[in-house]
Amino acid sequence: MPVTLPTDSSHSGSIRKGCDPFAQTQRSKLQHRRARINQQINKEMRMRAGAENLFRATTNNKVKETVALELSFVNSNLQLLKEELEELNSNMEVYQTDSDAISVPMIPLGLKETKEVDFTVPIQDFICEHYGEDSSLYDKEIKELIELRQAMRTPSRSQAGLELLMEYYNQLYYLDQRFFSSHRNLGVHFHWYDSLTGVPSSQRALAFEKGSVLFNIGALHTQIGARQDRAATAGIDKAVDAFQRAAGAFNYLKENFSNAPSLDMSALSLSMLVRLMVAQVQECVFERITITTRDTKFTSQLQLAQEAAQVSDVYSLVHQTMTQPLMKDYVPFSWASMVQVKSEHFRALSHYYAAAALCDHTVSFDGEECDKESDKAFLKFYVNIASGQTLSQILQDPEKRRKLGKAHLRRAVMRHEEAMRVHSLCKILRKMDILQDVLCQTHKRSLEKYLELDREDDFDETAEAPEIQAHTQQKPDITPPSFTTVQVSDIFQRLGPLSVFCSRAHWGPPRVIRLQKREGGMGLTLRGDSPVLVAGVVPGGCAEEAGLREGDYIVAVDGQDCKWAKHGEVVLMLTSSSDREVEISVVTLHSHDTQVERKAAMLSLSSDKENSRQRLLGGAKGQSSGSLLNWNRKKKREGGGVAKKLGSTFSLSFGNIRDTETMY
Repeated sequence: MPVTLPTDSSHSGSIRKGCDPFAQTQRSKLQHRRARINQQINKEMRMRAGAENLFRATTNNKVKETVALELSFVNSNLQLLKEELEELNSNMEVYQTDSDAISVPMIPLGLKETKEVDFTVPIQDFICEHYGEDSSLYDKEIKELIELRQAMRTPSRSQAGLELLMEYYNQLYYLDQRFFSSHRNLGVHFHWYDSLTGVPSSQRALAFEKGSVLFNIGALHTQIGARQDRAATAGIDKAVDAFQRAAGAFNYLKENFSNAPSLDMSALSLSMLVRLMVAQVQECVFERITITTRDTKFTSQLQLAQEAAQVSDVYSLVHQTMTQPLMKDYVPFSWASMVQVKSEHFRALSHYYAAAALCDHTVSFDGEECDKESDKAFLKFYVNIASGQTLSQILQDPEKRRKLGKAHLRRAVMRHEEAMRVHSLCKILRKMDILQDVLCQTHKRSLEKYLELDREDDFDETAEAPEIQAHTQQKPDITPPSFTTVQVSDIFQRLGPLSVFCSRAHWGPPRVIRLQKREGGMGLTLRGDSPVLVAGVVPGGCAEEAGLREGDYIVAVDGQDCKWAKHGEVVLMLTSSSDREVEISVVTLHSHDTQVERKAAMLSLSSDKENSRQRLLGGAKGQSSGSLLNWNRKKKREGGGVAKKLGSTFSLSFGNIRDTETMY
């Protein structure tokens, strides 16, 4: 008798949708151009691979000359495409705020592009062969999965877009449990393009899909952070939160996934991106302090100077990372130039505010009125001070303060000019009018203040200003992804509880048992819920005679699916039938899997971080530690350390079931 599956009334599909792929926004146009260039790069690389193979295989010199000429054309085309893609990746203004306020642009990251994936045939075959069910009954679920992935390709630049990516990411956990196993490949290829170079990568490992989606979650956070209006503290706080979450996503990816097939997800690239996001958070912190500091007090100006020095230092560290051998030719030149410009720009600002503190402060340092707080702050202000004079002497002497302030302004002007020089060397940065305005305004301000302090009788050479000690009132946090914020339901939950009905379990086809009722009972012992387990059969009873065996799982009673039924519900279905015969559909796990499930409580080795976090997912019924083939997730390496798997894939039959048994 065919089994009637329950209607899926509790799962009506995702309410989150992607952006209209045909919408003509500036951002969508940019993504369309990126997709087109990625496809062209893929085509050229295939041509180059074929030409190189022919060049190595042929012994005909004439053919070699022709192939070599063709290779030169292909390499030339690839270089042009790379430059065009770099220009798109450097198109920061598209992602910036529409506010009229003048602020230094942030560096956002474009989303990784991916090809469409049709899960229909592979999942249908798997359901038919592995689960022994009619795959056509799951057309709705397969369509929903495909639509969710398609929507994920074009997320909106908002919280809804982030939730869409997170929903698909969490859904991949269930997909892994249902259809990916170590002994059989589903046959689905995931194609993703490198975010910066457009070089395609293709793998069958689901970990590659998960890593790419997580990368896009971080990239979308960078775009949300860049678009905030940082003229007010509310916008700055939102930008700080976005960049910290971006850093957390990239850091999580770096720590939990390894052997990435694309360079943008390599450990070195992800470390660079984490540092870049942290630097942009530090810049936002400086902007917030600049807005909230309304006075010209001595200590307030010193604080601004040290905050600016801190921003300069972190950007300098990012620039060092970008200029490493493997990163130098990978990171867009405009990114490295922008980071260097910011490092010089904020170093100049630190010297400007130091001069403002020395020359414009409102505190008197005459005799007993010397401000102890200011004196204490000034003592911690410099990395070191030239010998021959003390800081207290400088503070109490107006002329010495003027000369030291002038020295700081001299360095500020020099740093501003260096920032403008680096800016002028990059064609893409030269097109950014807002950056040009910021650099010119701050340079003009420092130069005017320097001329104010300059005197005709200053015949002494201007002393070199001491290096300012970098310090911040708020250190950036790296906010890890919060996977539990988006609750998801297993799209294929009608297949049954994951604890038993998963890709890693093996059983024979469902058996139909026709059980004759007798006055002495049915002769079987039931235990547990969802699904109910036959814990024992009475020797010589009607259950044994009908062919029921200990260890069978009841999946249907009289054609009614009961994989998710509670213990009492199954008992009611068995006993309430008016007929003398009840038809039971059962499945039995093979001996190999029975050994696995009996050991489930003891399984602890190779428990990776990625699956341990899945225990927090709402609705998750089971976990697995199986690696995902070619692109593996990192394993815990603590010597001999074990982490108990509370929700192992095979733990339900003896771990999650009730202790009591009832005979019927």
